[in-house]
Amino acid sequence: MKSEKKLYRMWKVLSFAFSLVIQVYWYKFRKKSEAEWDQLWEKLGKQFRQMLFELEGLLIKVGQMLSIRADLLPNGFIKQIQDLVDKVPPSPWEDIKNVLEREWNGPIEEKLLALERKAVASASIGEVYRGVLKDGTEVAVKVQRPTIQSIVKTDFRTLSIIIWFAHHFAPVPKGFISFKMLYQELKQVIERELDFKKERETAEHFQNRFHSFAQLKIPQVYPELSTSQVLVMEWVDGIRITDVDFLLRSNIDRDELAQRLFRVFLPQWLEAGIFHADPHSGNVLVQPDGTIVLLDFGMVGEISKSDAANFQSLLEAILLKNYSKAAEVLCDLGFLLPNANLKPIEKILGEALNFELAQLKEMDLFAVKKEMNDIVKSLPIQIPTRFVFLGRSFVTIEGMLHTINPEKEVLEVIKPAFMDWLHHSETNKWKLFLKWMNSQPIFQIFHSVTDLIKKPQQLLEQREIQQQREFHFSIFENQKKQCVYLGIVGVIGSLLGVYVEQDILWQLSSGLSGMCLFGYAIVSLKQRKWLKTLS
Repeated sequence: MKSEKKLYRMWKVLSFAFSLVIQVYWYKFRKKSEAEWDQLWEKLGKQFRQMLFELEGLLIKVGQMLSIRADLLPNGFIKQIQDLVDKVPPSPWEDIKNVLEREWNGPIEEKLLALERKAVASASIGEVYRGVLKDGTEVAVKVQRPTIQSIVKTDFRTLSIIIWFAHHFAPVPKGFISFKMLYQELKQVIERELDFKKERETAEHFQNRFHSFAQLKIPQVYPELSTSQVLVMEWVDGIRITDVDFLLRSNIDRDELAQRLFRVFLPQWLEAGIFHADPHSGNVLVQPDGTIVLLDFGMVGEISKSDAANFQSLLEAILLKNYSKAAEVLCDLGFLLPNANLKPIEKILGEALNFELAQLKEMDLFAVKKEMNDIVKSLPIQIPTRFVFLGRSFVTIEGMLHTINPEKEVLEVIKPAFMDWLHHSETNKWKLFLKWMNSQPIFQIFHSVTDLIKKPQQLLEQREIQQQREFHFSIFENQKKQCVYLGIVGVIGSLLGVYVEQDILWQLSSGLSGMCLFGYAIVSLKQRKWLKTLS
């Protein structure tokens, strides 16, 4: 990648980031309405989207990852990038040929009988070509884009500058977002996708894990032809599982197909191990006999044994309405930032989860999701990327289930599969059942009465604390605004002094600008220290 393109790429991204911060501060100063804020975030989202399509490469992948961070970014911004498609023009054939011959230490003809020169699919990191092995087996050859390593270095360097700036100067009211952690998680995910050896290992893991699962096809991997930049897998034909017309023509039982699809993913979500983090309809196919095909194992998440144990503890704590225990488990899972005060979390959990299981079917799930997002944004919560992937995986499959069999409620599909998993898993279902019984109203009368008596006082205390925090935060913000405005006056005075050739004017103005910059840094430092005392 030429240095001129690198500099242009960095300038384009950095200028957008700084422009975004300036506009946000300006809207805060003008005290714009909520509708005007929504319009601003939509406009910025469109500009970000246009920039991604212009620069392509790694940034499209970054945009896709940001599009699922509704816990961090405004809805207006998210809406503009949530349907990003990682599809870019293929590389010149000669460049792809050079990569293959370098990785295979020889001509392509020594490894393959044939290889089509036209890419079947082309994304920001890799391109897929259709080929034939010496024994006549059709294969899919995934090749890493020749310039991606250089692009990644440039983009990560740019992102690190933005993260540093955001960490020190971003107008985040709560101060509860760890930009450094967000950057590290983003970098870790991208670097994993860049190593095709890891994707090969993941595909082999899924083959071993689901080898006995009926009517599920995971393409075979050819390790002798695969490297860190080339992945060769069995070619498998199929149609998108959401193609309802195909399902009808093939006389596939849609109810049974939906059940089977959910049974494939349920153990991935609830048991320790790796789960498919990108199960969109292009990666989940179906064959005429109803066999499900899983493709593309580049983006995965992992649930550790401790995560799985904590999930069970969280479920038990919620069923028992033990919200202090639930808050502790959330902390152990990494949902709460270090040194966060658990008391407000306990109160919010008590209010948010104060419903009975029988009410679940009558709830507006979209309204519940929006309310939960609002709660997350108001607390020192930052969802770890692996759990964001887990949530996206579940929501994507949920959408597929509704498309496959729209006549049936998703809960009706989920319930028998979940009960079957519970029956065959190692979970102590009788222990869980007893704990669930103890959480029911007939056993919780005194607990409910106590909550009813305490709740008004708890709400008053919480509201008073929130008002105090907002007051202190506004003081810091006003001080920072004053520094910014005086600094602007100083800059204008400096330029005017140079223009009219008045040394004393530009010297005094420059001094004023320097003092304002120093003052801004001092106030920001004090604000950060104060925010740390809240967590």
